[in-house]
Amino acid sequence: MVDSIYRTRSLGVGATGLKDQYADGKAARVWQSYIGDTSTRTAHYRHWMKDLLKSYDVDTVLDVACGTGIDSIVLLEEGFSLTSIDASDKMLKHALKTRWQRRKEDAFDKWVIEEGNWLALSEADIEIPGSGFDAVICLGNSFPHLPDFRGDQADQKLALSNFYDILKPGGILIIDHRNYDEIIKTGKLSQSKNIYYNSKDTLLRDIQTSVLYVNGKPTMVTLDYIIGTEKSTCSSDKASDSNRKEPDPSKFRLSYYPHQVDNFTALLHDTFGSDANHEIFGDFKPYVKESSEPPFFFIHVIQKPSK
Repeated sequence: MVDSIYRTRSLGVGATGLKDQYADGKAARVWQSYIGDTSTRTAHYRHWMKDLLKSYDVDTVLDVACGTGIDSIVLLEEGFSLTSIDASDKMLKHALKTRWQRRKEDAFDKWVIEEGNWLALSEADIEIPGSGFDAVICLGNSFPHLPDFRGDQADQKLALSNFYDILKPGGILIIDHRNYDEIIKTGKLSQSKNIYYNSKDTLLRDIQTSVLYVNGKPTMVTLDYIIGTEKSTCSSDKASDSNRKEPDPSKFRLSYYPHQVDNFTALLHDTFGSDANHEIFGDFKPYVKESSEPPFFFIHVIQKPSK
């Protein structure tokens, strides 16, 4: 078991069931700082997602990686009906707070938020509409949080099968992952600004990348984030110092299964069928394999057969 020889997460993070790498609460708070301004983040793909969902006549959406609610909120604001789940109650606290603050808006008043485990999705306390949801979304590099300790991707296959089962015939899954091909090739994560994370340069100190190989196969990518979060400090010497802010460095570790684009495509086809309608986007643009600029993220859109 990988975790027995290599610590996959910060101390205090839950280690049973589907791993909640945000269980200590601190990571969830610091992660908000790393994401930065949410409106800036979602501006990159708000219209892309709205237009895509409308092209498939989507109304009901299940967000299986709700986290703090960023993507669900975008879709609620665009008029979609949302059910949102996450395995981390610490992350869901932020989504629940937003729902309460905006409860006078009809879409937010009807927003369903529950804890849910991808490996036991049928046990989640949610109501499945008709023959299934029109769309399931799993964004923000969430799926790679699911480890493959046994080396056969059985848990990944089970999770995808559960997503498939909860979709209506003709429904779509939108799921993404980092460009792990590039991380494995270079041995490090590019720290340039990208489509998802917009934190101020002064806050992000460093991201240290480790790639774990087992029997010559890349099995885990671990990222140690060092982020400065602002806190107020008071000085008795000068009154002007009372409002001065200094960075408070926080370090936490997150681990991911390094899905490579071709392998992940094969994994999706194992579940949805090799003839399923499947599109791949690089940073929300049609993916061109020979492109000189590798994308930061791959986004897969795959449709459940109608029959």
